[in-house]
Amino acid sequence: MLIDVELFTINKRFPLKISRGTTAQTTNIWVKISQDGIEGWGEASPFGLGNYRQSTEMIIHAIQKVTPMLAVLSPWQRQQIAAVLAAEQVPSAARAALDMALYDWLGKRVELPLWQIFGLELNTIVPTSVTIGINSPQGARKRTRDWLQFVDVGLLKVKLGSPEGIEADKKMLLAVQDEAEGKDLFVDANGGWSLTDAIEMSTWLAALGIKYVEQPLPRGAEANLPKLKEHAALPIFVDESCLISSDIPPLANCIDGVNIKLMKSGGLSEAIRMVHTARAHGLKVMLGCYSDSSLANTAAVQIAPLADYLDLDSHLNLSDDPFRGAVFQFGRILPNDLPGLGVQYCAFAT
Repeated sequence: MLIDVELFTINKRFPLKISRGTTAQTTNIWVKISQDGIEGWGEASPFGLGNYRQSTEMIIHAIQKVTPMLAVLSPWQRQQIAAVLAAEQVPSAARAALDMALYDWLGKRVELPLWQIFGLELNTIVPTSVTIGINSPQGARKRTRDWLQFVDVGLLKVKLGSPEGIEADKKMLLAVQDEAEGKDLFVDANGGWSLTDAIEMSTWLAALGIKYVEQPLPRGAEANLPKLKEHAALPIFVDESCLISSDIPPLANCIDGVNIKLMKSGGLSEAIRMVHTARAHGLKVMLGCYSDSSLANTAAVQIAPLADYLDLDSHLNLSDDPFRGAVFQFGRILPNDLPGLGVQYCAFAT
């Protein structure tokens, strides 16, 4: 099979600030796998979890390194492909791009959309949330209005964990709640709280009707999760603390759910393993994203019927998304009926 890579830069309509910094633009990698006249597409986007980072340069170097080894294989040889990627310690975002490209190729080869190959029901897909980044109360109000004028959504994920402390978090959250009257709110601290602050915030947020809190403690502070679980007044989801399926069992007794992302898991194959592992431990499942275009988010949507919560909004916040795939209808992100991922290139449509 032939493997080709191409860089593309995408820009956010609204820059996103979280506890670790602000993102306005990213350069992602478009991976194409070809055989038998069929081309499968995948995407890798850079991301960072504190001191754990996968840069654009790291990802593209890894793909180029294994390209000669994979060129002698067929897209049907998934087990051998996986063995090569494991032996070469290919970073997860690069594996994700290759994995979704292989699935896209398979779907096009058999002329079926992936969700149908997986035997899933689209009518079970839940609405997606859109994200409000850390901001001043006034800025958060404006960002909320901007989102609600741009898309018809009923769920907002509010990023907290402000460097200014939990009092700033409280003021911002109240501003968003007032502006988004009647909307359900979730909170993601991106590891921005101490254990003491997380316990206090969970009680305060629960009284306001917030649905859950995501990643309240920093990655690396998982030993504090049992105490937080004991005192927390809200369900606890983890994101940065849980990359792959083997991370789930040690955390299962002190959390309520996991946020699964294709870039950190290594693609749809591992994401599906994570879903089943989480379910085996009685946990809820969320599907999330980084600075992904419609290409990667349409891949994630193929398994959306398996999730309790969706946070697949990154492509909605792009001013120059070069791809079209999943459609937004009545607050839900839905795959289409085209074979494979169902993604088309549209040259920076706005």
